Amino acid sequence: MKVYVQQYCALGRQYLLIKSIYMMAENAAHNRRSIDEKQTTGGARMIAIIDYDAGNLKSVEKALKSLNQEVIVSRDSSEILQADKVILPGVGAFGDAMNNLDKFGLVDTIKEVTRKNTPFLGICLGLQLLFDKSDETPGAEGLGILKGEILRIPPKEGLKIPHMGWNSLHLQNDGRLFRGIPEDTYVYFVHSYYLQAEDPQIVKAVTDYSTTIHASVEKDNVFACQFHPEKSSKYGLKILENFAKLEKEGN
Repeated sequence: MKVYVQQYCALGRQYLLIKSIYMMAENAAHNRRSIDEKQTTGGARMIAIIDYDAGNLKSVEKALKSLNQEVIVSRDSSEILQADKVILPGVGAFGDAMNNLDKFGLVDTIKEVTRKNTPFLGICLGLQLLFDKSDETPGAEGLGILKGEILRIPPKEGLKIPHMGWNSLHLQNDGRLFRGIPEDTYVYFVHSYYLQAEDPQIVKAVTDYSTTIHASVEKDNVFACQFHPEKSSKYGLKILENFAKLEKEGN
């Protein structure tokens, strides 16, 4: 009787293992079919959020879903390349984040997305990674898609670093993300390093915190925000909505 019980338990474990593998395969196939259908039938647009173990994935996903957007969180290059739009979020250190992108084979994927003219949005650390390098991790190479410097916020009496909290934006150069956004709108920041873009024409919003911070940039199909639109109340959601409405050609 004991032998039968052991055999039964072993079969049960095998069944559960096989069922688990089958369900994982089905979920992967479902995700792939969903993307293929949306690409070929003109259905809802798919936004891919890049998962590279560095950040605020869930809050970005939740914000987009509240706007009725189709979202996939993925580190699969083929899924990311098939998406209509791509978001690179991020919280953490510049060097560690670049190591993760490299480890998951996503550096070339991101560069290919931007070459294809697919609308691309970097958020917080995702903005910083678009540039060549950062003072946070000397010697580490960024993606080099945009030109500029990532510098440490200079100390100033009465101001805390990291910069954590709400700051107002000064809008300039007619940024497409900021259509319908009032001047001096407050958005939420969490960072110790900031962008100084090489080309002032790509800067679409600035804020002041110890120094002038380039808070948002736009060049062709590439967009980025140092602040967190997904945590910036109704106007943050409006910024994400503006991104979701962009066409591939940048209209």
